[in-house]
Amino acid sequence: MAVGAVGAIGAVGARPAAADAVEKGAFGVGIIIGEPTGLCAKLYLRDDQAIQAAVALSAVVGGFQVHADYLFHPLILEERDAFTLPAYVGPGVRLLQHAAGRDGDDDFRVGLRVVAGILFDFKELPLDVFAEVAGVGEYTFGSESDAVNGFGLALNGGIGARYYF
Repeated sequence: MAVGAVGAIGAVGARPAAADAVEKGAFGVGIIIGEPTGLCAKLYLRDDQAIQAAVALSAVVGGFQVHADYLFHPLILEERDAFTLPAYVGPGVRLLQHAAGRDGDDDFRVGLRVVAGILFDFKELPLDVFAEVAGVGEYTFGSESDAVNGFGLALNGGIGARYYF
């Protein structure tokens, strides 16, 4: 009887994963569309922690933006055979070269971001799709106008997809 129970437990534990499951790499590259729009990447350090970054154009503010975030995935909202839907949050930094145009006043902005989002992580494809929003506290300098220079608040948000290697 004990041998039968051990054999049954061993058979359950040795069951193969779903035939269509794909082994994803830890590094993904893709696009983000929104504010900003450009190229993005994500590197998983652990199952629940990652670093993400983007190099993009800011259409609303007008300029070139680079940001990076340290993400925590503390909550799984949904778990299915085909996908996992985790939420994520984390701190980050943003650099923005604001280009005001031909006759405008250019400036440079450095800020801290707080990002939150959801991630649609496919199990059968090396792909994820995400939606996120980030609040930014930034310091602006380099403008000819003292009214522009100084501390301010901004908002980033976008949707995107990444392919994992």
